[in-house]
Amino acid sequence: MKRFFWLILLSTQFASAQKLKKADKVILTNLQTHISYLADDKLEGRRTGTPGEKLAYEYISSEFAKNGLVPKGDNGTYMQAFEVNEGKFVSPSSHLIINGYDLELDKDYFPFIFSPNGSLEAAPSMALRESGTIWFWDLKDKLEEEKNNPHFDITDAIKAKANDFAGKGATALIVYNTSAIKDELKFEPKAKTDFTKIPVLYVTNNIKKKYLYDETATFDIKLKVDIKDKTRMGHNVIGYIDNGAANTVILGAHYDHLGYGEDHNSLYTGTTPMIHNGADDNASGTAALIELSKLLKASKLKDNNYLFISFSGEELGLFGSKFLTEHSPINLSSANYMINMDMVGRLNDSTHGLSIGGYGTSPMWGQLLTQKDKFFTIKFDSSGTGPSDHTSFYRKDIPVLFFFTGAHSDYHKPSDDADKINYSGELQVVKYIYNVIDAANKKGKFAFTKTREAAATGRSSFKVSLGIMPDYTFSGGGVRVDGVSEGKAAQRVGIKTGDIIVQLGDHKFSDVQTYMEALGKFNKGDATKVKVKRGNEELVFDIVF
Repeated sequence: MKRFFWLILLSTQFASAQKLKKADKVILTNLQTHISYLADDKLEGRRTGTPGEKLAYEYISSEFAKNGLVPKGDNGTYMQAFEVNEGKFVSPSSHLIINGYDLELDKDYFPFIFSPNGSLEAAPSMALRESGTIWFWDLKDKLEEEKNNPHFDITDAIKAKANDFAGKGATALIVYNTSAIKDELKFEPKAKTDFTKIPVLYVTNNIKKKYLYDETATFDIKLKVDIKDKTRMGHNVIGYIDNGAANTVILGAHYDHLGYGEDHNSLYTGTTPMIHNGADDNASGTAALIELSKLLKASKLKDNNYLFISFSGEELGLFGSKFLTEHSPINLSSANYMINMDMVGRLNDSTHGLSIGGYGTSPMWGQLLTQKDKFFTIKFDSSGTGPSDHTSFYRKDIPVLFFFTGAHSDYHKPSDDADKINYSGELQVVKYIYNVIDAANKKGKFAFTKTREAAATGRSSFKVSLGIMPDYTFSGGGVRVDGVSEGKAAQRVGIKTGDIIVQLGDHKFSDVQTYMEALGKFNKGDATKVKVKRGNEELVFDIVF
């Protein structure tokens, strides 16, 4: 039935295309071809670092080559590789052996994420805490003591105890829980935290009863903690048109999507894993980018060079575009402006609504763009930031425009398929963007203007804002500040880009997610303290939301 509907849709759009010029028909057909391939099930959702991503970047590279673009990636290719840190994992070389019994990782024991790596052999007694050997700690008393304390954090308690014991001579700490109170402890692969001074491991109560039941005995223990970074490689695709000009226009669109939703950024509520094809998000923008590269290569618009970038890692937090701006194949001081296309394939046939962000990032946009258009109903947003890749360029003081045809019920769901794209509408978006570039061709280097900050999160439930843009690519503990909004709380007290925020009031956090959870506990008018690391300094600021 779906195939039948798809054929009807194509037939309808081809019929309407009969009224188009020959060149427009070619673009329309190409958009359908690009999106149909990129959103096909065989690419399995184009998740960053997967075989599906590889199929996608190979396709985009071949299209760039056909269109005559010069490779600007690594080693003369179109691809620019970058690393995505997924947290940590416990290496199989890790072990805990008690009296010759080799315990099973995750089932019988685990090292904590905050444990430093190390190995040792010792013959400790649980009843004696002698210097230079392994110590033990039962969580029972602490859990029962704090059972009515809503602010108690067992993980913080274990870290504090480990460091205390290390100062008294312990070389490692093994913890267990004989209490009836559940501790819910486990290895947290994505937690970001400081290391304790000694290795810390958890053994289950069953292991305590089976092998550590005689607390007066001496045990033969061999342990090794080997926790490694878990990474995957993403790939930007970069092509270039060199017109010998002083300035370069950058055009971009991310091509990655959600795969099967493994990164927990899907809005799908079903229990069966399903492919998220991301036809609109963002095969549509990628298809537009490919077609614009072809148009500009054949054009007489020679007053700028053109850099075309298809980003990966956008869905993980702008990984690809942030890496690109820090490892650019061109000198970014020569960048004139950047155009970003994200979800440009679902134009509403009734309203023809087109959103254009970044309007306030250069006074030139006010001269070139108008809300009056014969085809589109245009809505301008002045902000240079938002949840897409143009933000990374705005952070480098480059004027930006962000094109978007609107949200829909298929966003971040398996139902975002190619048969729902408005191809005729996307054709008009491509033509509009080309006309903007045409109008800007003789205008020289654009001036940059700072704008207000768009919200860092789409959650409307937040009553307050600190006024910072988090760096989603930061792999350390806390939240690194990627930008500070003018006039907001962070700027007023002196928080700066590059600072690492680790605590709001009583709420410590290790990453962006736990930072958002902490922020959600405050109301407008609340006063609190913000703890920040700046280089080797630890600073505390008093703020009022």
